[in-house]
Amino acid sequence: MTENRKVISLFSGAGGMDIGFRDAGFDIVVAVEQDSSCCNTLRVNCPNLEVIEGDVSKITTEKILQAAKLRPLEAALVIGGPPCQSFSLAGKRMGMDDDRGMLILEFSRVVHEALPKAFVMENVKGMLNWEKGKAIEAVLNEFKEPVMYEDKEYHYEVSYKILNASDFGVPQHRERLFIVGNRIDKTFLFPQPTHGSVTNIEPDLFDKPLTPYVTAWDAIGNLAPADEPSETAKRVSQTIKGRIEKYGY
Repeated sequence: MTENRKVISLFSGAGGMDIGFRDAGFDIVVAVEQDSSCCNTLRVNCPNLEVIEGDVSKITTEKILQAAKLRPLEAALVIGGPPCQSFSLAGKRMGMDDDRGMLILEFSRVVHEALPKAFVMENVKGMLNWEKGKAIEAVLNEFKEPVMYEDKEYHYEVSYKILNASDFGVPQHRERLFIVGNRIDKTFLFPQPTHGSVTNIEPDLFDKPLTPYVTAWDAIGNLAPADEPSETAKRVSQTIKGRIEKYGY
């Protein structure tokens, strides 16, 4: 894998977002996550991955780069989905006034200090209308701030869009906000839907035809009946309440 495909993953969770980038040909070289169960999952599934367990706000970019064996400007991407409960339409909507909301600015801090060619940040669409756009405006302005490194100025071209997972072959209507930026003067083109409803799959004049939406039955209908939950699963289920209280999800 060439160096320009190396990726720094923040707020990695159990590695769901990382899998997509890995399948696209990128090399996840370091993952930062504070949840110990998620970190254990990452270590088991990706034994060669450098995992930094801890609060990203207390971890220097220098430490992240050292773990990744990278210098500023060498990473292809910084990716991640900072905690989004503050901006969720179902939450209390504290947004940028909540410590979890402020973690978005920690993502920006790592981007500005690691200076990857580009970044991809994912969050809930509720960020767009929090305080009449206060949150998204603050985030975009933060990313656009110029950065000086070794007497040269860098800045990121930033764009964003709401994408629905069902439009791309996932059996779930899940709308998420994607904020992307690059420092190499490229105009980013968001992907066009590949799937649609059976009543609206005829292509426009210059568009490709859409494939019908994938249903849950399409995805898992051929699986064998589920086994009785294991004792481990039952035990873990008893920790969910405490997990929500501690981590917010």
